[in-house]
Amino acid sequence: MAKTVRKIRPTNYWRIGEHESWFSDMSLQGLHLHKMGTNLAHFKKGDPKRIEYRIEVTDKKLITNEQIDLYEENGWEYVTSYQWFHVFSSPAETNAPEIHTDPAEQAFTLQRLYKKLVFNLVWVSLGVALILGMLLAMWFLDGTPVLRLVEGYVVQQSTLTILYIYYVINAVKAMLAIKELKKSLNEGKAINHHAPWKKSLKKNGAFSVVFIGIILANGLIMPFYQLKKMDTFTLPKNDENLPFVRLADIEQNPQLNRDEYYTDEFDWANRYTTNWSIFAPVQFETEEMWLEESGTYSPSVSSEIYNLTFQAFAKPLLSDLMEWHTYGDERGSFIESKHPVLDYLVIHEDEEMKQLVASKDKVVMYIRYYGYAELDVLVENAAQKIMLLAES
Repeated sequence: MAKTVRKIRPTNYWRIGEHESWFSDMSLQGLHLHKMGTNLAHFKKGDPKRIEYRIEVTDKKLITNEQIDLYEENGWEYVTSYQWFHVFSSPAETNAPEIHTDPAEQAFTLQRLYKKLVFNLVWVSLGVALILGMLLAMWFLDGTPVLRLVEGYVVQQSTLTILYIYYVINAVKAMLAIKELKKSLNEGKAINHHAPWKKSLKKNGAFSVVFIGIILANGLIMPFYQLKKMDTFTLPKNDENLPFVRLADIEQNPQLNRDEYYTDEFDWANRYTTNWSIFAPVQFETEEMWLEESGTYSPSVSSEIYNLTFQAFAKPLLSDLMEWHTYGDERGSFIESKHPVLDYLVIHEDEEMKQLVASKDKVVMYIRYYGYAELDVLVENAAQKIMLLAES
């Protein structure tokens, strides 16, 4: 059995002359076309031979047996089909007559394909516009695009949407190229069956490597890595090295104990979760709730911590965290403050509820606390934990 060799094809499928020329040059190297894939062509290894190739275009993905028989009677053997393009070959020494001797007649065969491409483009564009609208809503509807970016959940969908947009652009290029080819044939200009293809091959090869790399990274590697990093733990009662503010640090009251809610071996009232994204490789979310022995006082604290890839995201992330965790005109009551070790500090106090967002270098922290402790105590504890992570 002849060995199969796969090669990246020169460029887009509608460049008919380049494909015919490439197939012929491959046959001279002993690689004879066997099958065409989406991005790769499959060749069977054999003796080097000069073979001419011609591509017939139809408005259907299958070509009729009657048409194949007709071409074979004229010396052209059917090889394979891809999309609406059907490849025939003939050894050069047989001097088989051209499949199409009249360019205007060949242009007529492209007319129905052109209409089909326009119809498909309209429907694909509507579908992509719907997907794009949903994606833009995910990014911008709540006004927190940087938070969505560093969380990482929307990045994969965005990459897939870019892929869909690329297919729409490609469909537009195909439609315009077929229209241009049809016009050229109507003007009596025959297809150049030996058009140069090496430049297109290099361009398509480089694009394919980048394109496949992005798809693998965003479609397979990043989601699985993110799932591996996502986990939930019950907060240990004593661990000063954890980079988030604990109720024990704020309250300093031996009369307080955990208000526990165990389900599936996790204390969901006293827990922390880990996450990862390419823009924030270290992420934590925490919840902690305590209860006084008398049952009259129940302080709680929740926090979000991000160690960012780029420090430039720190300030816009502070803004988005305030936007995400406030309601109505509450955002306007946040006050910018100063702290000797922090780059940014914004605080908000409303009776027993205290909130702050702060950052140092690439570390950003949000805290919401309900309890009697002073806001200054919360700020100092936040600064210590931020520095613990910033210096690690």
